[in-house]
Amino acid sequence: MGYIHSLETFGTVDGPGVRFVVFFQGCPMRCQYCHNPDTWNPKDGQQMEAGEIIARFLRNASFYKNGGITATGGEPMLQIDFLTELFAMAKQHGIHTCLDTSGVMFPGEEETDGAGPRKGLEKIDAMLDVTDLVMLDIKHIRPAEHKALTGHSNRNILAFARYLEQKQKPVWIRHVVVPGITFEKEELTELGRFLKTLSNVEKLEVLPYHALGKVKYDNLGIDYVLKDTPQLTKEQAKEAERIIRSAMEA
Repeated sequence: MGYIHSLETFGTVDGPGVRFVVFFQGCPMRCQYCHNPDTWNPKDGQQMEAGEIIARFLRNASFYKNGGITATGGEPMLQIDFLTELFAMAKQHGIHTCLDTSGVMFPGEEETDGAGPRKGLEKIDAMLDVTDLVMLDIKHIRPAEHKALTGHSNRNILAFARYLEQKQKPVWIRHVVVPGITFEKEELTELGRFLKTLSNVEKLEVLPYHALGKVKYDNLGIDYVLKDTPQLTKEQAKEAERIIRSAMEA
């Protein structure tokens, strides 16, 4: 059984084609601009079986012939066993699988037995074996600023990016550009230089910051830290993408 926040039957920004989107419940990060704070608590939401989710997909399978199923959240890798079961069942039906993740659950270098590689890679590999595409959200390229923004360092996240490159797993990179935080030439350039080292990046998505999720914070009684931050304009988003791509191509 997995803890699921909700299901969306017509996702158009969650991977290639029209997607059946599964929002997993639970996330260890506390991104200041998170638009789904109602997914943070791991035990909220409804319990569902993987077969039940696949059955709902199959009812309208022809509708998704150029798309597939996307796991997002929350953080799907927080429930990696259920995620793997869901994707394995999807592959049995020839369904394209896409994982939208922060990568924060990738085991860190400190999580070793002192004499070998990272522990937990068996589960990561089993999950990746049934994953066609990873959409990796890199919140900030610098560890200290990433921790200030999300509550966690990006060390494991960047290690996951390198591991995906090692496995040659197709990746789309997502980066939210926030005025005063990530809308900064040096940060964007540094991100581009990092992405240049990855041979498996198929797409870059620069996402402009918006405050549409603020109402959820109000309803949950949570302070919205970025309430005074202006939203990014389309022109600024284009400029941010240009800076990243220039560094990637330099």
